Amino acid sequence: MGPGGDGAAHPAAPGPQAAVPGIPGTGADAYPAAADPHPAAPDARSVSASDTAPTGADAAAPVQGAPVQDRPAASGAGVRLDRRASDEGGGGGDDYTLQAPDPRVAPEPHAAVCVACRAGRVDDDGYCENCGHAQPRERDHMEQERGPVAAVSDRGLRHHRNEDAFAVGTTTLPDGSPVSVAVVCDGVSSATRPDEASLAASRAANASLLDALPRGTHPQQAMHEAILAASEAVNALADEQDVEAREHAPQQNAPACTIVAAVVTAGLLVVGWVGDSRTYWIPVDRSAPAARLTEDDSWAAQMVAAGLMGEAEAYADHRAHAITGWLGADAYELEPHTAAFKPDRPGVVVVCTDGLWNYAESADEMAEAVPADAVERPLHAARVLVGHALDGGGHDNVTVALVPFPAVPQGAGSA
Repeated sequence: MGPGGDGAAHPAAPGPQAAVPGIPGTGADAYPAAADPHPAAPDARSVSASDTAPTGADAAAPVQGAPVQDRPAASGAGVRLDRRASDEGGGGGDDYTLQAPDPRVAPEPHAAVCVACRAGRVDDDGYCENCGHAQPRERDHMEQERGPVAAVSDRGLRHHRNEDAFAVGTTTLPDGSPVSVAVVCDGVSSATRPDEASLAASRAANASLLDALPRGTHPQQAMHEAILAASEAVNALADEQDVEAREHAPQQNAPACTIVAAVVTAGLLVVGWVGDSRTYWIPVDRSAPAARLTEDDSWAAQMVAAGLMGEAEAYADHRAHAITGWLGADAYELEPHTAAFKPDRPGVVVVCTDGLWNYAESADEMAEAVPADAVERPLHAARVLVGHALDGGGHDNVTVALVPFPAVPQGAGSA
């Protein structure tokens, strides 16, 4: 739930399309739960976070770092703690006093060169042999623009790796009208291989959507199937763990992540989620109210919904970010949420992890952070939003995708 006064609607899911201030006409029929998802190979027009290049040294080798235990383990059945890291022990691991480059050291032809001293050769472990500096990894910072959709993901300032992932793509419906897709996933740090979980989920959901939509599947039904496909992809990671690893660490949680996605077609916006990653609606006309379109699967949201605590009090509690829904083999129960909306004006859809919304929690705060030209320059706007989170402290990985919603054509029919 967004703080009071943000004008957000929180639809139950799956169910009928929900009403949002500034988004009337959301009364289309509900769609039943999907059967098994339709696995599909990724569409050539889709792009996932792993397909993008880092903005640092392109040839930098990956670094294998020890996990940072900055999040407590889960507490209670059906609840997994996944809250922001504290300031204690954060960062600083990559801070070095660099020595002057040795002019006698010449990197081998085509060898990776250190991004810090610009002279040393990078060894197989991802460290500079001259100054010892750890090199950027591929997923530390990623950017992608695909048609009108743009996404940016950053490791943040406190985490040793980026456990978020995204996938964006475009396709067409059977009538030839364009459709945009954005999927954002956040790995659960208390689980094993959270970075792999988020990547597998984002790819699977994106592929499922880009396969189903051109075949005429209703976007809300396609979203439901895509979340199921993402869940299967994450569950498969647990099955890959060898017997010896399970015996040595039986207490470890299975790979897990949250997911949130948006599909934008002419006159229709569909969102789907499991966990506490969010979607916001920001109209171009800022005199109209912004809205949060998703409801967190979290301890704080449950306390507020039950009337046991106020929103400010619940989200200030140290248990606030304990999630009650996630994708993973040890998920208590998978309940994909979907909702559809019909905005009556142009705007932009913000799809993000809690690494961003922790610094712009209410719809009004998010609208203030989103640049006014986000519809025309979505990649620039995504960079600005990531910068907003980093300037606020960057305690978590930060990922955001922006999907412009075009002006509704006159006489548009119902969904």
